[in-house]
Amino acid sequence: MGVQRSTLFLNVLIGVLLLWSIGTGIGVGLALAGTLNIEHFYDVGRSKVALPSKVLDVKDRLITEFFSHEKREIVSIEELPPHLIYALITREDQEFFRHNGFSVRNFFRALWNIVTGQYFSGGSTITQQVAGYLYTDRREITITRKLKELWWAFQLERNLTKKEILELYLNTMYFGAGTYGVEAASQFYFGHSARELSLAESVMLVIQLASPARYSPINHPERAKKMQWTVLQEMVRLGYATEEEAKASFDEFWRNFDYTRPQNTSAFFEREDRAPYFSEYVRQQLEERLLGTFNIYTDGFVIHTTLNLDFQEKADRYMQEGFARVNAVYRSNRSRARSKAEQEFIPVLDMLSLAFDLPEIAAGEKRRMQDAKQYAMDNLFPVLEMSTNLFDIQELATPIERENRKRQQERGRTRVEGALITLENDTGYILAMVGGSSFEQINQFNRAVQAKVQPGSSFKPLYYSAAIDSRKFTPATLIYDAPVVFWNDDGTPYTPLNYRGEWKGYVTVREALSHSMNVPSLKVLDAIGFDSAIERAALLLGISDPTEIARTFPRKYPLGLGVITVSPIQMARAYAVFASGGKEVTPLAIRYVEDRNGRIVLEPEKELREEQKRKGDAIYLISPQTAYIMTSLLQSTVEEGTLRYARQLVGGFPMPMAGKTGTTQNWSDVWTVGFSPYFTTAVWFGFDQPGNSLGVNQTGAVTAGPVWARYMKAIHEDLPAKDFPKPSRGIVEVEVTEHGLLPPPGYTGEVRTEVFLTGTEPKEFDSIVEFEQERDQILESKLFDSLLVQDTPDELPLSIGIELDPEIRNLMESLDAGPSATPGGGIAPTPQEELDLSSNPLLD
Repeated sequence: MGVQRSTLFLNVLIGVLLLWSIGTGIGVGLALAGTLNIEHFYDVGRSKVALPSKVLDVKDRLITEFFSHEKREIVSIEELPPHLIYALITREDQEFFRHNGFSVRNFFRALWNIVTGQYFSGGSTITQQVAGYLYTDRREITITRKLKELWWAFQLERNLTKKEILELYLNTMYFGAGTYGVEAASQFYFGHSARELSLAESVMLVIQLASPARYSPINHPERAKKMQWTVLQEMVRLGYATEEEAKASFDEFWRNFDYTRPQNTSAFFEREDRAPYFSEYVRQQLEERLLGTFNIYTDGFVIHTTLNLDFQEKADRYMQEGFARVNAVYRSNRSRARSKAEQEFIPVLDMLSLAFDLPEIAAGEKRRMQDAKQYAMDNLFPVLEMSTNLFDIQELATPIERENRKRQQERGRTRVEGALITLENDTGYILAMVGGSSFEQINQFNRAVQAKVQPGSSFKPLYYSAAIDSRKFTPATLIYDAPVVFWNDDGTPYTPLNYRGEWKGYVTVREALSHSMNVPSLKVLDAIGFDSAIERAALLLGISDPTEIARTFPRKYPLGLGVITVSPIQMARAYAVFASGGKEVTPLAIRYVEDRNGRIVLEPEKELREEQKRKGDAIYLISPQTAYIMTSLLQSTVEEGTLRYARQLVGGFPMPMAGKTGTTQNWSDVWTVGFSPYFTTAVWFGFDQPGNSLGVNQTGAVTAGPVWARYMKAIHEDLPAKDFPKPSRGIVEVEVTEHGLLPPPGYTGEVRTEVFLTGTEPKEFDSIVEFEQERDQILESKLFDSLLVQDTPDELPLSIGIELDPEIRNLMESLDAGPSATPGGGIAPTPQEELDLSSNPLLD
């Protein structure tokens, strides 16, 4: 307790000394000002030159510029509602009408807030903020800069009235999302003039001034809501509003708040941009990290990013081809389904409607009404919208806006979207990013980063890596693939199917993963347990918060088939760990930022590298040996599994590739995630709104796979070929038979070289082949003897019952023992059990 008091006393003492220093500096500054007779005090309010910030790619080529047109509509303070002024004073400077530019009370309150860890408002007065914004570089945390700011604040107080200072402040300052001045901010956030601001709206705008990224009602509505209520209560305490007015306005604000507004919306979308989704991603990160008075729209920063424009151009081209193809196939599927319904079902329903006087089931009439409505939306509403804007017919604005929202929602259900993201394995650089089919005012959602969709079978490698680590499984472990019932902890059964409903019997782990077999995969999950699988998946995906982990990963068997929600950037991050030899890969977009004078003001890459260095060996999320085996398994997917078609389609690759496909329940999402020794790329296609199907003819293998393959081949064309690095120890390669065992002496069957963690390689010879040969010989002999008859009767019996020799029966039963003889096997269904197959995902 004594230490805390001493620390508090020391902090207060430092603050007092700082105040004395500032006072002394002010005196000196004023004396110098009087002596030198400042000659260039231009019109107060004249701003420094605004320069756009340049966004450069990894080769210093221009991607885009961040700028603000700053076409403000200057609003007189007399036209603004009084509660806006009261809200500003409450939040920023409660002593505004009682000080001459500097407030001792504000200073000590800010100092106390720093000492106690609380925050409501800063120490600078409104006049100081205007002076600092117009005449100093507020990024400098120096006494010199503070003295300049104070001197200019005094000049403003001497030359302007309090109302003029408030008017200058409200028409000049930055309110977030690319808006300057209260009028532009009001139009952007609320869609109407600042002259019409309500009490709660005024408070919401005022709290943007301190940190628009932190308190944005669009990006962080709950955080903004809490601060808004805090300021409203302070206004009540100061007598600027009654409790009833504050509560009524607050409730009205949130009752009408649009929670569906895109989070990454901003006030500029017409700029030329060669990678708009990536640029917006960078802009959001800068607004989070460049706090205070940094202004990315006017300060002339040079932002050095990780993007490679060559890769981005290829990504855009192949994704646009993918969008065209997947939407064309989807529309064709819908058209065929609709045609069949019209031919077979609608006439029957119409006949029943007429026969039994049931107009509510008259499908033909409903169909015509739907067609008419669709025609109106596609052809008439655009004309009406143009007429409304042209002739200012406000009566039509509301219904048109309502229909536009419906159209956007319908497009989310019926338009196939997608995303692509590429990471460099060694650095985590984001080299290419496609967040959707088009970046526009009504389609700003960055699916590469923000989409939460099911990964399907592309999720399987994450927990397969835990199975390899457990040493219970190797690439050669045999698993029995047959119908099985798995029982969840709540007693509900789960009966997975393989894609196309096929069963393969005994398969190796390598075959099960490369051909995306569901039952063997769930047996792997069952054997290692949910805890191990979830821990590994969360680690690879970069999810550390326990609450988020519990929400993301249900402890039920569908988890093993990817029935969770993740983003493409998370999947790329997870697979990049395999490609990087087990090391953590953190996606990185910004390398460093320079100001207009070439001074580095932000170094995200340097900070990341220092953090990684501090981790030491902890940077390895999985061992290099496990990463190498997982890479080998995923290479089989490209060579002989579900990505074989895509590989053949592009004529092969210039170097080794590894990856996995995924198709989710009802064919609603399709994936391919894969990597080379250089780069990792995730490709996803699906819908923004759930509940629709791409069609059974669109899977990860045939839809996402070709896009991934074409793109990956293109970005590797000019690179020297190399192989995935093999650990120098901890890995052994052994020749095994098709059953994953050592070939016995004299063995003439097929063998392959398999990789194992040292100590997990097989020690036994394969006797299954000899066993099968012996069984077949005995079976053939016994069956021949049983069917051999000396005299053939004139009439054959309707059926012949054959009593098998006990020796034959024992041999056959031992071979076909099935799931009970395999690790992690569930309970085999009895003939009486009805398997509910309708709700099971058929994954590739």
